[in-house]
Amino acid sequence: MTTYQISIKDKLATLTLDRGRSNPINHQMVKELDAEIKNLESDDNIGGLILTGKEGFFSSGIDLMEVYDYDEGQIREFWSDFLNLQSTLINFKKPMVAAISGHSPAGGCILAICCDYRVMVAGEFIIGLNEIPVGIIVPDSVFNLYAFWLGRRRAYQFLLEGKLLKVSEAFDFGLIDDVTSHEELLNVAQTKIRSYMKLSPETWSQSKLNLRRELINTINTDQTETLNRMLEQWWAPATRKNLEMIIQNLKSRASAVKN
Repeated sequence: MTTYQISIKDKLATLTLDRGRSNPINHQMVKELDAEIKNLESDDNIGGLILTGKEGFFSSGIDLMEVYDYDEGQIREFWSDFLNLQSTLINFKKPMVAAISGHSPAGGCILAICCDYRVMVAGEFIIGLNEIPVGIIVPDSVFNLYAFWLGRRRAYQFLLEGKLLKVSEAFDFGLIDDVTSHEELLNVAQTKIRSYMKLSPETWSQSKLNLRRELINTINTDQTETLNRMLEQWWAPATRKNLEMIIQNLKSRASAVKN
């Protein structure tokens, strides 16, 4: 448990992403989150889950600086496990609320939109999916998940543009459900999730799974062909060059912050 912290009070678990300044997602985080969330789902003493991050960052998305250097076997395992994590989150039958504590692009956004409800901190933050400009092919499971909240037309357009939304835009478009201050973020999330937890667990959970049936069917299908296409594009020279430029930009920003 080195990439997150967990706390439990009155049957409510709060999982706080805790890796570096911006919670970038590497393979270790993917595996640890998947295992923990499965444990929480099977634990009868847990009635709900809040996902949150650090002040300023929910998660900056995939850790490109680490993942770029994965070899062919490592990158296949990483993307396969990331798709499995998405499946674990989508299939999670208990109430799950995202308390989005700051920036949440790309992979961070995927974690958040697997939840039943999203409250985001006010401020100059962004959320959304920008995989295509980065050079990552969008799986149909991600499109269906995005469209579940935005509608198919808007999700289609935003994905092709790689559009990242400001907090106010995300609220207006329905990608997030509430906006509050950093000080009130967890309180708002707790109030919402406990309103779910007061209802019959069996009725609530089965209804959730029924309402998500299309999402669940999509994510539970064989992802081998999708994964192969993603990996082929990942190793394409143009994608590698683009990733190198992005990574250099990230390193320059990190250096500027330190100075």
